[in-house]
Amino acid sequence: MICVAGHFGEWIQGLMGGDVVLVTLACPIRGVRAAWQDAPDLQIIQSAPLLDQERAQAFLHALGKLRRGRITLEADLPPGMGAGMSTAALVALARAVGADEHQIAQACLLVEGASDPLMLAMPDTVIWASRRAQVVADALRPPTADILGGFSGPAVMTNPTDMDFPDIEDLVAEWRNGPDLAQAARLASLSAERTTALRGPASDPMPDLARALGALGWVRAHTGAARGLIFAPGTVPHHGRDALREAGLTHVFCFTTGAGA
Repeated sequence: MICVAGHFGEWIQGLMGGDVVLVTLACPIRGVRAAWQDAPDLQIIQSAPLLDQERAQAFLHALGKLRRGRITLEADLPPGMGAGMSTAALVALARAVGADEHQIAQACLLVEGASDPLMLAMPDTVIWASRRAQVVADALRPPTADILGGFSGPAVMTNPTDMDFPDIEDLVAEWRNGPDLAQAARLASLSAERTTALRGPASDPMPDLARALGALGWVRAHTGAARGLIFAPGTVPHHGRDALREAGLTHVFCFTTGAGA
């Protein structure tokens, strides 16, 4: 079985030069596992609604593979929450059928219309144009951080025609200089705040939780429900999980991301 890690929102996301660009926040401990076995027709067995028959056939065709087989998909988190489960499922399936790695990004784009960079070896080391599934520029790997996160609100599937994002050209320029953890947390918080001001929700609990728990900053899925607080390694408060649950977040967990993950 092939395993592909997801992400947990984005460090930054918004418009730059007409593109929706982002730096993904890698989440190495949650993802999707996929297996493919030959079968005369197409069968999909999945733990959550990650992939339907039509998209599976289109994806396999784009990869130059037979549109048949018994596909098994197991996801650690629900799709549509901003954790990359749908893209991770496609990447895992592509690897399970032995696809050429160079084809995966464009095949994902074909069936999703927008794609996370989870097919890359280090997806958090690029400025990524999600509507083109292309690297805009390279970046240094983010500093090591502990993320305490969960989901706030319902599932929201990404609309690939949605361009209602704030400009982040200034944030991208700073990010490419290689921020330390305090700077990265500041940039992430600014990106999250700009998107929340533009897209909502007005009642997002994360700024208050960041202050109450002494976090360096906060992150969000800019088109989903994933929310996280940024801490220096080893400094997540013991009562932090309870505080997030009391604020209404679900699927609360902690993980390490960045250079030391």
